[in-house]
This record gives sequence, structure tokens and C-alpha cells, in this order.
Amino acid sequence: MKIMQVIFMIATAMAIAIALTVTITGDSQETTLNGPPAVNVSPKRVSRFLAETRNPRAADHCHKDNEICYYLEGKNSTCCNNKCMDLSEDKHNCGACKNKCKFTSSCCRGECVNLAYDKRHCGSCGNKCMPGGYCIYGLCNYA
Repeated sequence: MKIMQVIFMIATAMAIAIALTVTITGDSQETTLNGPPAVNVSPKRVSRFLAETRNPRAADHCHKDNEICYYLEGKNSTCCNNKCMDLSEDKHNCGACKNKCKFTSSCCRGECVNLAYDKRHCGSCGNKCMPGGYCIYGLCNYA
């Protein structure tokens, strides 16, 4: 008896959920004061993988034209592998196309640096240690 009640409750909950998600589309039209009647159209649900809009950073974005990247992204952008890349920050295109930094390095101003030990970029890009100081574990004058 209890099993039947549980199955009935689950079936009822599923029916309510389906009824709430289904929208009724038909010939219902609203009239506007000036112009043709407006039709209510429910938004089309599309998977993010099947979306109709194109990704602006898609593989065929710049077609090896650096001027497009300059106008869209900024002065440090270059067309690498048909994508606009900022060569001063991109770890996979650091300073030049396809110049990958090592796992422990980061790209700062187009140069691969180790943020844990570089005095010019200690802990983050552009963080300089004091003259005569040193950088250990990303901290200036760590002791």
C-alpha cells in the first residue's frame, strides 16, 4: 500500500513538473495599437553546444590579419592560429605565437618568468623587489 502511495506521489510530481515546463503555442495573438498584431513566441531552448550564435573567439576569427586583432583586442594582440591573442599575457603564446611557458612559469610582458624567484616579477607581474633585495617563494626579502 505504501509503495503505491509513493509511486502515485512521484507520478503526480512529474506530471506537475511537465505541465509547468510545457508552454502552449498556438494562434494566440495580441493586437497592438499601431501596427500588425504581435505574436507571442516562447524562447527556443538550445543546448550550449548547439547554440546558433557564433563564438567571437572562434578558430576562424582573424584569418591571419593582425589589424583585426589590433582594433578588437588592443595593441599587444596578434593573430595566432586564427585567434586573437595578447602576446604579453598569454601563457601559451608568450612574446610570440606558439611560445609556451613552462608549467612553473607565467607570461609577464611577453616574457616567461618564474614568479617565485624573479626580482622584477615577484609573486605577480610587475611587482619589483627593492634594490639589493631578493625574491623567494613569491615574496620580497622572505626570511
